[in-house]
Amino acid sequence: MLQNPVQLRLQKLIPWQQITFMACLCERMYPNYAMFCEHTAFTSHATYRQILDTVWESLTVKSAKIDFERQLEKLEELIPSQEAFDVYAVYPAIDACEALSTLLHSLLDKDQLTEAQQEVSTISVNTVVQLEEAQTDSVITNDNQKENEAVCTEWDVQWAIFRALKEAEERDIELIKSLRDELREERISNIGVGL
Repeated sequence: MLQNPVQLRLQKLIPWQQITFMACLCERMYPNYAMFCEHTAFTSHATYRQILDTVWESLTVKSAKIDFERQLEKLEELIPSQEAFDVYAVYPAIDACEALSTLLHSLLDKDQLTEAQQEVSTISVNTVVQLEEAQTDSVITNDNQKENEAVCTEWDVQWAIFRALKEAEERDIELIKSLRDELREERISNIGVGL
């Protein structure tokens, strides 16, 4: 499992920052899921999008009342089984679902936020690592990860999100929206899949 100093820093974030951080990483993984759905006709990726949108809504709309238990139930129906698909895209799609599931679980049990955040960070970087290893036939370790551009880019993005959040003194709705919108407009996933 790869490590990066950003993962230690994440512990310093407060709940709304932690949730935003995870939502940002799920937003970056969403195109992987969308591409998988489009290529396999497994299901519509619209439901994943809607579930993730409820998380953003909970962060930006004070009066939002969201049943995250129900969102989790909906998500469980969206997770593909790797046995059922003979395409590589199933793995990043499963990772995207796992990340969103971890986020939803942490919203139901706020004591899990710090651990969940580490987990989502790890899931996102592992999606990158697995693809790089599959393409290059090499093993990426803590010692050689700096030599891999895609892995470095993933950590850089996580650092950038962390720094933006860390600088906010209090819950900053505009900051949350700008992070969300920037990632949505970019429409590129952590492994370079474009929507």
